[in-house]
Amino acid sequence: MSMQYRKLPRGEEMIGTLGLGMGGIQNAAPSEIETVVAKAIDAGINFFDLCAGGKSVYEPFGRAMRGRREKVYFQLHFGAVYGENGEYGWSRDLEEIRRTFEWEREALGTDYIDFGFLHCIDEEDDFEEICKNGILEYVQELRSAGIVRHIGFSSHTPSVANTVIDTGVVDMMMFSINPAYDFERGDELGIGSIQERTALFRRCEAEGIGISVMKPFHGGRLLSAETSPFQCALTRNQCIQYCLDRPAVLTVVPGVRNAADLTELLRYPESSQEERDYSAIADFAPESAAGTCVYCNHCQPCPAGIDIGLVNKYYDLSLAGDKMAANHYDKLTVKADACRKCGHCNRRCPFKVLQQEKMRKITEYFKRGE
Repeated sequence: MSMQYRKLPRGEEMIGTLGLGMGGIQNAAPSEIETVVAKAIDAGINFFDLCAGGKSVYEPFGRAMRGRREKVYFQLHFGAVYGENGEYGWSRDLEEIRRTFEWEREALGTDYIDFGFLHCIDEEDDFEEICKNGILEYVQELRSAGIVRHIGFSSHTPSVANTVIDTGVVDMMMFSINPAYDFERGDELGIGSIQERTALFRRCEAEGIGISVMKPFHGGRLLSAETSPFQCALTRNQCIQYCLDRPAVLTVVPGVRNAADLTELLRYPESSQEERDYSAIADFAPESAAGTCVYCNHCQPCPAGIDIGLVNKYYDLSLAGDKMAANHYDKLTVKADACRKCGHCNRRCPFKVLQQEKMRKITEYFKRGE
């Protein structure tokens, strides 16, 4: 397998499913930062998050993309600022944000920004501040001038994310997604119930808002049995695939500290389906998750040839209001009505979904819409 790309719903950009966060590499030498970014671009990574990287990241990043700016998309965060020593901080002061943005553009050597993100909108007060202080208006002005191509925001909180989406101005959201957060076994940033988080992702898919994923490894804790809240380790490949199977997700942007970390990440595009199989998470899923299809396709292969995960996804999205989901379902070569009731999927489903009954229900649902 190789790098896959997904289209931004409200744009023409084709974004690589594996992106790169620059928040952990600030302590590396400038030459290594430049080498890591250049190697990532050479490998097909074309989406980067520059938040929290510190001032030391910008100039090496700019050098790495020089001569191939059109191949690179990145997020800049309006509200992420840097101290005298280059350390990351955050602010709601418009003039400080304006000065930071002008410096960032100069350091990067670019006259436009792909994604201008409203930074860390975790509380209702955060959203009220960016509106009251003129920050949202400033970013909208930059978009009108063509300096910012798309507006997005970062958040950890489903209810607040919905408030921002209600404005209708955003094309992308950066959100924290991993099994620990989704199954309510995370830290203070894993906000919202399973139902709230799932409803948010489905809303984004239905309304054409792409998601870039932060914290896919739960700060690295999911990669070790000693630190995982589930007392068992997952691999990077499993965590990345889990995120990419959530509705509306375009790309996962894990951080790296050095070239060795990047080499580990680049195993994902070449990994097999077996290496990406995250169905083991069913062993620690809460009771509230039982009976919910997470599109893991552990039930495959279906003897009738049904893509059970995809059928469930289109059904869920249609219920969430995605008007295109029924069209996508209709174009499937093999639909839910092909189910032979053999029980293969029921026996294999780690989340105890009664897929035979689900196929009947989905068939009836889409036939009503014909």
